[in-house]
Amino acid sequence: MLDIRQLHYFVAVAEEEHVGRAAERLHISQSPLSRQIAQLEENLGLTLFERSQQRIRLTTDGRTFLAETQAFLTHAKRLESLARRLGRGDEGGLCIGYIENAMHSGVLPDALRQLRTARPDVHIALYNYHSGEQLTGLRQRSLDIALVCEPPASDDSDLEAAQVLDDPMLLAIPEGHPLASAERITPDDLAAQKWIGVTHTEGALRHDNFVAACAKAGFTPDIALEATEPLAALGLVAAGLGLTMIQQSLRHQAPAGVVLRELSWFSYRTALWAAWHKVNLRPLVEHFRTTLLPSEPAS
Repeated sequence: MLDIRQLHYFVAVAEEEHVGRAAERLHISQSPLSRQIAQLEENLGLTLFERSQQRIRLTTDGRTFLAETQAFLTHAKRLESLARRLGRGDEGGLCIGYIENAMHSGVLPDALRQLRTARPDVHIALYNYHSGEQLTGLRQRSLDIALVCEPPASDDSDLEAAQVLDDPMLLAIPEGHPLASAERITPDDLAAQKWIGVTHTEGALRHDNFVAACAKAGFTPDIALEATEPLAALGLVAAGLGLTMIQQSLRHQAPAGVVLRELSWFSYRTALWAAWHKVNLRPLVEHFRTTLLPSEPAS
């Protein structure tokens, strides 16, 4: 096995062509340096230097070995630098799972923008999975961070989570509809309307929770159309085909022809959670986690 220290000694002697000057450069005594070079030659089974009383010169094999050694030490220095950057979280890769709401709400794009600014060399892979699939990915360590609609159980032995979004809902109304300019909107007003539902990829639970919140507020939505995601529902509202509810974070994505109204009496909110494995092996994962959680200072 090559001794990197001896290789550094060899390069110094080869470049100086003088053991004394090389020893001064290396801040060691001349005698130990000579012994290290002799030991290197013995271990290699190769004569690296021609020695005379006046000077020391590389042999032909020594010149070949010097070129390779310099290249090796340069790579070793780069490797050490890479390891330090990885240790600080400056480089490496992140595998992030997400649901559509993480993208539509701006939570994920904003966090990625901050990450790219702070860590421009990080490779990012995004996976649009259901929440359950993401939690499985965290357990199997195929994902580093998951953005899900429901957190793992509080007593989960492997995973932790924190809420990153608690989004109130806005009523989306076609422009020109009587309710768009109404001074006050009541549950009875909404019960008489045609609704555009959003069929979430997360399954029936979120839809059922929304309908239950409507019933608690005093009306049952008459769902005449269904869209697969909220931006499509907004397009249908703009076409005058009904009303829908969207997260407040999507208000800037509403197209022309849509009026958004707040309903102080409607309590349903859309949550988004960041989840991660309790065993955090890399600083980069911790950095991105703190980027997602603005209440905590980023590392």
